[in-house]
Amino acid sequence: MEEYLPLIIQLISGAIGGNLAGKLMNNLSLGTVVNSVLGILGGGLGGQLLGMLGLETGGGEMDMASILGSVAGGGVGGGVLMAIIGAIKNAIGK
Repeated sequence: MEEYLPLIIQLISGAIGGNLAGKLMNNLSLGTVVNSVLGILGGGLGGQLLGMLGLETGGGEMDMASILGSVAGGGVGGGVLMAIIGAIKNAIGK
């Protein structure tokens, strides 16, 4: 279970990041449910990208730095993916 904890943290913080980005950028918001789903996807992808870049966000031990890295990677990834999809939707709608 301990090996999945960083991923769970990234997914939860991704959902929060997606909704926070939706609140901050009303014109890109896709609704709470879609923002949450995109945030979860972005959180998982953001954490994986950080891992590929060598910035390990959970490497087996759960110290404060790993938890904060997972929260930051997930939240930013969720917000960025939600903003990108929202911008694409707005561009197509015009």
